[in-house]
Amino acid sequence: MEAKSIVISVEGMTCNSCVQTIEEHIGKMNGIHNIKVSLEEKKAVVIYDSKLQTPTALQEAIYDMGFDATLADSNPQPVLPDTIFLTIPTQSALTSKQICSTLLKNRGIMDVKLSSDQKTAVVTFISAITNGKQIIQMVPGVDLNISAPEIMPGASEDPSWSQASSVVLRLKVEGMTCHSCTSTIEGKIGKLQGVQRIKVSLDNQEAVVVYQPHLITAEEIKHQIEAAGFTASFRKQPRPLKLSAIDLERLRNTQTKGSETALKENCNMNDTKTVVFRIDGMHCRSCVLNIQSTISALPSVTSIVVSLEKKSAVINYNPNLISIDVLRKAIEAVSPETFKVSLPDEHENVALFPTLTSPLKSPQPPLKDAGQPLTQVAVINIEGMTCNSCVQSIEGVMSQKAGVRSICVSLANRNGTIEYDPLQTSPEDLRASIEEMGFDASLSAKAKLAQPSPEGQLESHKNEPPSKVSPTHLARRETKTISKCYVQVTGMTCASCVANIERNLRREDGIHSILVALMAGKAEVRYNPAVIHPSAIAELIRELGFGATVMENCGEGDGILELVVRGMTCASCVHKIESTLMKTNGVLYCSVALATNKAHIKYDPEVIGPRDVIQVIKDLGFTTSLVKKDRSASHLDHKQEIRQWKRSFVVSLVFCIPVMGLMIYMMVMDSQLSDAHAHHNMSSEEMEALHSSMVLEYQLLPGLSVMNFLSFLLCVPVQIFGGWHFYIQAYKAVKHKTANMDVLIVLATSIAFVYSFVILLVAMAEKAKVNPVTFFDTPPMLFVFISLGRWLEHVAKGKTSEALARLISLQATEATIVTLGPGNILLSEEQVDVELVQRGDVVKVVPGGKFPVDGRVIEGHSMVDESLITGEAMPVTKKPGNTVIAGSINQNGSLLISATHVGADTTLSQIVKLVEEAQTSKAPIQQFADKLSGYFVPCIVAVSVVTLFAWIIIGFVDFEIVEKYFMGYNKSISAAEVIIRFAFQASITVLCIACPCSLGLATPTAVMVGTGVGAQNGILIKGGEPLEMAHKVKVVVFDKTGTITHGTPEVMQVKFLVEGNQLPHNKMLAIVGTAESNSEHPLGVAITKYCKRELDSETLGTCTDFQVVPGCGISCKVTNIEALLYKKNRMVEENNVKNVTLVRIEENTDESVEPALIIDAELPTTVTPQKYSVLIGNREWMSRNGLIIKNEVDKAMMEHEQRGRTAVLAAVDGVLCGLIAIADTVKPEAELAVYTLKSMGLEVVLMTGDNSKTARSIASQVGITKVFAEVLPSHKVAKVKQLQDEGKRVAMVGDGINDSPALAMANVGIAIGTGTDVAIEAADVVLIKDDLMDVVASIDLSRKTVKRIRINFVFALIYNLIGVPIAAGVFLPIGLVLQPWMGSAAMAASSVSVVLSSLLLKMYQKPSSEKLEFRARSQVRHKSPSEISVHIGIDETGTDSPKLSLMDQIINYSRASINSLFSDKRSVNSIVLNEPDKHSLLVGDFREDDDTAL
Repeated sequence: MEAKSIVISVEGMTCNSCVQTIEEHIGKMNGIHNIKVSLEEKKAVVIYDSKLQTPTALQEAIYDMGFDATLADSNPQPVLPDTIFLTIPTQSALTSKQICSTLLKNRGIMDVKLSSDQKTAVVTFISAITNGKQIIQMVPGVDLNISAPEIMPGASEDPSWSQASSVVLRLKVEGMTCHSCTSTIEGKIGKLQGVQRIKVSLDNQEAVVVYQPHLITAEEIKHQIEAAGFTASFRKQPRPLKLSAIDLERLRNTQTKGSETALKENCNMNDTKTVVFRIDGMHCRSCVLNIQSTISALPSVTSIVVSLEKKSAVINYNPNLISIDVLRKAIEAVSPETFKVSLPDEHENVALFPTLTSPLKSPQPPLKDAGQPLTQVAVINIEGMTCNSCVQSIEGVMSQKAGVRSICVSLANRNGTIEYDPLQTSPEDLRASIEEMGFDASLSAKAKLAQPSPEGQLESHKNEPPSKVSPTHLARRETKTISKCYVQVTGMTCASCVANIERNLRREDGIHSILVALMAGKAEVRYNPAVIHPSAIAELIRELGFGATVMENCGEGDGILELVVRGMTCASCVHKIESTLMKTNGVLYCSVALATNKAHIKYDPEVIGPRDVIQVIKDLGFTTSLVKKDRSASHLDHKQEIRQWKRSFVVSLVFCIPVMGLMIYMMVMDSQLSDAHAHHNMSSEEMEALHSSMVLEYQLLPGLSVMNFLSFLLCVPVQIFGGWHFYIQAYKAVKHKTANMDVLIVLATSIAFVYSFVILLVAMAEKAKVNPVTFFDTPPMLFVFISLGRWLEHVAKGKTSEALARLISLQATEATIVTLGPGNILLSEEQVDVELVQRGDVVKVVPGGKFPVDGRVIEGHSMVDESLITGEAMPVTKKPGNTVIAGSINQNGSLLISATHVGADTTLSQIVKLVEEAQTSKAPIQQFADKLSGYFVPCIVAVSVVTLFAWIIIGFVDFEIVEKYFMGYNKSISAAEVIIRFAFQASITVLCIACPCSLGLATPTAVMVGTGVGAQNGILIKGGEPLEMAHKVKVVVFDKTGTITHGTPEVMQVKFLVEGNQLPHNKMLAIVGTAESNSEHPLGVAITKYCKRELDSETLGTCTDFQVVPGCGISCKVTNIEALLYKKNRMVEENNVKNVTLVRIEENTDESVEPALIIDAELPTTVTPQKYSVLIGNREWMSRNGLIIKNEVDKAMMEHEQRGRTAVLAAVDGVLCGLIAIADTVKPEAELAVYTLKSMGLEVVLMTGDNSKTARSIASQVGITKVFAEVLPSHKVAKVKQLQDEGKRVAMVGDGINDSPALAMANVGIAIGTGTDVAIEAADVVLIKDDLMDVVASIDLSRKTVKRIRINFVFALIYNLIGVPIAAGVFLPIGLVLQPWMGSAAMAASSVSVVLSSLLLKMYQKPSSEKLEFRARSQVRHKSPSEISVHIGIDETGTDSPKLSLMDQIINYSRASINSLFSDKRSVNSIVLNEPDKHSLLVGDFREDDDTAL
C-alpha cells in the first residue's frame, strides 16, 4: 500500500458548511486517509491509498457534489510514512491481534505488523495525520509504550543525533519458507553494530531495517542476509555514504573529542568555509529539521540553515575535517534518503571563499558554542513610536522572547533590527509580538542570513575599501540580479492555458515570477540568469504543449513617459529637474525641453512607476501632467489621400468641361466639312476660307487658332495639377519595372499633350493656313474619370478607420486607485489618468463602471459583462482570484482588482492592435484593369511605334498613298516632313483610341451602381474592393451569438414538477416571474418576460428579501400575486362564458371568486395575501438549500444541457415545482441561408467563443457540419488567416466587438446591422436588416456585379481591338481611314457604352426567400450531432467520429437507407432529430445526400 497526496482546486464554495460537507463526504470514501479543505485557498488536500483511489475519482466525487473541481497537479506526491515500534504489555486485556485491528481502524495508520514474539508492534503511519503520542492512546485500556532503540556501543550518546541519523532500509528477501527463517534473519542482523532494529515479514517477503549509515552500510546488511542463505535485493536503492576510514574513525569517536578541542578548531575562523547546497526533494518543515539536526551534529559543521522555499542549505564547516563531497553524501543519506543534493553552480568554487576577513582586521569574540546554528536577521518596520521610552519598552519586551539573540530599535528610521534563531521563532511571530504591544509592525524585507556574530562582520566590512568586500558577498549579490525576458506563446485558447503555464513555470528553479497575456500571446518572465536561460524557459513552455519562442528586444518601450511640465523659467529649472530625476532609482534617461515645456523620461517599470516620476517633479515645485495621446486612429483615415484625389478631380473637372464643349462643337463642324470635302463641291481655297471664317478657327497668330490656344490653356493646369500624382505613381511603377494604369494614362496624356504642343509650334513656324488637329482634349477627360474613381475608393477605405476610433473610445479614461491597509481596509482613494495606473496597483471598480485595466479580483463579488471580448451575452461571475478584462463592464457589485496588464498590454489594446494590423496588412486587390494594362500598355506602345516606322517606310517607298490621305497637305512642305507628320499622326491616333479611359471606367461605374443597388436592398458595401472580392469567396465563417442566434436568451420550455391542484401553473409562473423581476441577469430577464407574456400582464407581484449568489441563483420572498391571478382567472372565466361550446371548468375556481357576485375587479375580502419563499437557481443552489433533486429531474436537466440550453430549477416554500429551460434561439432564416450558401458551392463554418455542447446543438439546427468552439478573438483572426493560407477566400459574418479583428482580416467582412458599432466599422459589408438571407444576397450581388464589370471590359476592348488597326492604317487600301476626330469619338462612345452597361445593374433583384425556400424544402434536414465535427480552439483535430472500415461503412449505409424509409416517423419524434441514434454515432462521414442515394 502506498499513500499519496493530491491537491484539488475547488471552485464554488461559499461558506464553512461547504467545507464540512466536502470533508465529511470524501472522508467517508474507501481508501481516504485524510482530507483538508481550505475555503480561502479554494483547494482540498487529500491523502489517499493509491491502490483504492485515483485522483480522477476524487475530483469527480467533489464535482458530483456540485462544486467545480480541477486537479491542480496531475502528478500526486508520494507521502512518506513513518514507523514506530510499540511494546505490548504482557498483561493486557486485549490480544495482540485485537490491538492491531483497533489501531488499523484509526486515521493515518497504514499498517501494523507484530514481531514473532508478539511483544512488539511495528506501526507504519502518516506523520501529517497522527503522531506517536496519539498512537499510544488509540487502544483504550492498554498501556502501550514506544520502545526506544537501543544505543549501540560507539554510537553517539545524543538521542537526537542517533535518531536523526538513522536510516530505514527496505529489502526484498526471497527464500523464506516459515517463521524460523524470519527469526534467523532478525537474530543475525539485529546483532550487527549500527543496526538499531529489524522487522522481517514472511507474507510480504521483505525486511525493514533501521540502521545508522555512518556505522554500517546497506550493502553490508544485504551481504549478511545473503550469508544466512537468502536472496536479498534493495526495494529502493539507498544512496551509499562513502566515508573514508579516517572519516569513519572521526565520526565514531565523536563523543570522545572534548568540546574544548572542537572549540579550538572552530575558533580558528580562517579555516571555516561556507558552502551553499541546492536540495531537491524536501516537502515540509520536518524534512528541514531532519537535515538541520543530522548535519549540525557533525563535529566539523559549525552551523547550518536549511530553507524549504529556496530549496537550499547554507553550511558553515571546517574544510580540514570534512570535504564538500562528504557533506553532500551526508545530506543525501539523511532519512528518507530521497534528497537530491547539488551545488547551485557547476563551478564548485563560487561559494567556497573564506567567509570572514583576516582576524587582524576584525578581532572576533570567541563563540559560545561551536555547534550553534546560524542566526537570521529580520528588519521590522514599526509605526507609532513617539519617544525613546517606546524604543526601550520594545527592546525590553522583545529581548526576553525565546529565540531572540539581540534587538536594536531605531526611532529615526522607524524600524527594529532583530537577530533571532530561526529554529525557535520566526519573523512573523516577532512582528505579531510587537503589534501586541500596540504598535503597527510590518516586515520590510526577507530575513537575512547572519553569521553567529554579526557585529564583528559588519565592522569588518565598514573598515574595508569597496574593492576588498568579501567574494561571498559578491557571489550573493550576483545571484540576486533578476533579468526579464518575453516569450511569444502560441496555442493558448483560454484562461486555463494561462493558469497551466503560470502554475508549472512558477515551480521551476530560477523563475521568480511569470505573467502571461492571453490576447497578446506573450509571457513576461522574471528569472535568475545564473540558474536558467530564456531559451530553457521557452523549452519548458513547449514541453507543456504550447509553441514558444523568445522575443528579442521586446518590451523595451515599456517605460517611456511624455510629460508637460509647467512653471519652468530658466535653464536652472531644467537642470534641477533632470538631475533630481537621474538620481531617482529606476529612472534610466531624462530630457527636459524648456521651449516646449516637455519632459521625455525613460524608466524601468519594475522599479518605478509613472505616478512616482510625476510626484518627484511635483515635489520640486513644478506642475506636471501627461501629454495627452491621440487616442484616435488618424493614421488610417485616408484623409490625406481623400483630399488629394478630390483636389485632382475638381481641378480636372473645372478645366475638362470647357474642353469637352469645344471638342463637341469641333466634332460637329468637322463632320460638316468632311461631308462637303467628300462630295468635292468645294475647292481647297474655299475650305480654307470657311475654316478661317469659323470663330474658333480664327487664327490669332499664323498657325495658332483660338480653338487650339484655348485648349492648350485649359490643358496645361490639368496636366500639371490634375496629373501630378499620376506622374509620381507612374515613375515609381516604371522604376520597379511594372506597367500599370498610371503608366498608360501618363503615356497617353503626355504624348498627346507633347505632340499637340509640338505640332502647334511647327504650324506657327510654317505659318500654316489650315489649323493642325491637336489632342489637347485627351488629358482633361482622362484625368476626370480616373481621379473620380480613385477619390470614391479612398472615401470608402477611410470609413474603416472609424472602427478603431470606436474601439478606442471603449477604453476607460480614468481609474480609481485605492490604498489598502492591513486586512484590506480602505485607507485612501484617488482618481488618476488610466495611463498612470501601474502594475500591482489596487483599482476600485464601482457597479456600472468600466474596468480600466486587466487585473485579478482581490475583493468583492459581482457579475461582469464581457460580451466585448467573448461576444456571449451572459454576464460572468467574478470573485476573488478571477481575472477581469479592460473595457468590460462591472454590473452589480463593487470590486477591488489588482492590475496585471496596463497600457498597451491590456486585452482591449490588443484587440485595437489586431484590427489595425488586419486593416493595414490587407493588400488592395490588384485591379483587373491594372493587370490588363500590364500587358495592354506595352502592346499599345509597341503598335504605336510600329505604326510610326511602318508609315515612314511606306511614305518613302510610295509617297502617293500619304499624299492622298493626309489632310491639309501643303505643297510648300517637303515630302519628308509630310511623311513624318502623317506617321506621327497615325501613331498618336493609335495611342489615343487605345486610351484606357473606358478600361478605367469599367470597374468604378459598375461598382458605383452595384453599391447603390446594394444600399437600396439593405446591404451597405464599402467600396469596390469587397464587392469584387465577394464573388471569389470559398468559405463563409459565421459567428454564433447574435449572428446565427438572436443573442438574447428566451424561455424554451417550462416543466411543472408538481400537480396543478397543489400549485396551479399560473400561480407558479406569477411567483417565479415576480421573484426574477428584481434580477438583472439575462436569464432572469428572460424568465420575467416569459411569465409576463404567459400571464398577459405588464405588472407582477411584490418581491422582498432579494438575494443573489453569483453563479448559483437567487432567493427571495414573494407577496401580492393574488390580484394578478384573480385577474387572470376572471379573464379565463369571461372567455368561458363567451365560448358556449366550451365546458365550464369550475374545480379550480374558489367559490368566493365567482364572477357573478363581483362587479369590480377588486380583490375579494376573503382572500388573504400569502407570502411565498422562493429559490431559483442551478443544482448546486438547490442542494445547498437542502432540496433533493430526483433522478428524472436531473435527467431532464441533462437532456436540456446536451442541447445547449441552460436548465434552471424553481422551488416554492421548500418544494421543487418547476424546471425552466432557457436558450439563445436560432434565427428563423438561418437554416435556409446556410443551405443556400452551400448550394452556391460555398463551405460554411461556425466559429464561436461558446462551449462545444451549445455550438454543436446550434450547428445541428442550422445544418453546419464544421464547428470551432471556445475560440478567442485573436484565434478567430488566426483561423481566418489559416483558411486564407490554404488558398481559400474567406467571408466572415459577425456582430460583436470580439469579431471585429476577424472581420477586418477576412477577405470580406460582413457585419449584422444590429451588432456593435465597432464590428460595423471594421466590416466591408454591413447588412442593415438583421436578416441572414442578405448574406446570400450580398454574395449574389457581387457575382452579378463582377459579371457586369467583365462585360464592360469586353465593350472597352472591342473599340480598342477594332479601332487600333483602323487607326494604324491597316485598312487604308480599302479606303477605311480614321481621322483623329473619329478616334476621339470612338473613345467617347466606348466610355458611354461602358457607363450604360453598368447602369443595367439597376435592374438587379435580390433572391427571394420564398423561391429559395420552395427549392430547398425537399432537401433541408437537421444534421445529427454525429455528422458535426466540433473543434475546440482553432485546432483542425476536432472531435470527429472514427473512420470505419469498408465493411462497417457498407453495413451502416444500408442501415441509413432503411432509416430513410422511416424518415416520416423519425420527424415526428423530435428527440431523434437532435440526439444521435446508436449507430449514427459510429458513422462520421455520411452526409445528407447519402440517404437518398442508396
